[in-house]
Amino acid sequence: MDTVSLDRKVAIIAGASRGMGREIAIAYALAGVRGVTVTAAPASDETRDGIEAELAEVVAAIEEAGGEGTGLGLIADVTDRADCQSAVDRTVETFGGLHILFHNAGKSQRYHGPRDIPFWQAEPEGWRDVITTNVVGPYLMAKAAIPKMLENGWGRIIITNKNADSQHEAFAGAYGPSKSAVEAEALSWAEETEGTGVTVNCLGPGGAVNTRFGRGEIRDRGLDPKVMNNMALWLASDESDGVNGCRFSAKHWDDSLSNAEAAEKCRDAPLFPVPLKPTKLDLAWKGTERGTVATQKEV
Repeated sequence: MDTVSLDRKVAIIAGASRGMGREIAIAYALAGVRGVTVTAAPASDETRDGIEAELAEVVAAIEEAGGEGTGLGLIADVTDRADCQSAVDRTVETFGGLHILFHNAGKSQRYHGPRDIPFWQAEPEGWRDVITTNVVGPYLMAKAAIPKMLENGWGRIIITNKNADSQHEAFAGAYGPSKSAVEAEALSWAEETEGTGVTVNCLGPGGAVNTRFGRGEIRDRGLDPKVMNNMALWLASDESDGVNGCRFSAKHWDDSLSNAEAAEKCRDAPLFPVPLKPTKLDLAWKGTERGTVATQKEV
C-alpha cells in the first residue's frame, strides 16, 4: 500500500473501544491525524468501568503510535442526541476541528436472544435496541458532525456495513435488516452532500471478524480486526475525493496495486437497483445497468 496521509485532520470513531474501531483509530494516528476521538457506551452485558478502561487503553495506544496525534476517549451513547453533540463539541474544543466521522458503533442480534431463534421468539425490547443503535445512531452522529464538515468544505462520513447476503439470511434478527437500512440512508445522505466536499460511504470487512461483536466472545475465527485499516485510511483521505455513495468490502484490498486500484477492487455494487430517475452518484452504480438490480461480488 502506498502511504496515505491524514496530516492535521481530526477524526471521531464511534464504537472504538475494541476490535475494528480500535485498530482504525491506531491506523489514523500512524497516518498523522492531529487528533482522534474514540467513543463507546456500555451495552446491557457490559459495565461503564469496563468501557472506560478499554477507551483509556485505546487512547494510550493512539499516543504510543508516534507522530503528533493525540487521543480523546469519551463515553457516548450514539442513541442519545446530547451525547452525540457533546462528542462533536468536545472534539472540536480539544483538537480545533472535525474532518472525519467513522461510525463503527453497533449491536448484533445477541442483544435480543440466542443467535438461532426465529424472529417471533426474539425479545422485542432488545430488537428495538439493535434497530435504534444501528440505524438512528449513525443519523444522530452524522447530524452532529456534518455542520463542521460543511464549514470546512471537506469531510468524510464512513459507516460500517455488512455482507449483502447475510443482511437477509434466516435468524439474522434485527442486525441484518438494520444494516440494509443504513445502506439506504447512506445513499440518501450522499445524494444530499454531493458537490459539498463531504462524502458518505459504507465500508464492511467482507466477512465475520475475530472480535467479541457477534457472540460476545473472541472465537479465534474469522478475519483479522485490522482488515478494515487500508480502506478506512483511503476513504478518510484526500485520495478519495469524489468517491461518494459507494459500498466497499475491505478484505479485497490488494497491496500490489496502487491505492486507487486497490480501492476499486474493494468497491461493491449497491444493494439497490440503479435509480430510474437521475442520480448524482454515478460512481456508486458504475458497472451496472440502469433499472436493474446490482450484482454483488462474492464476499
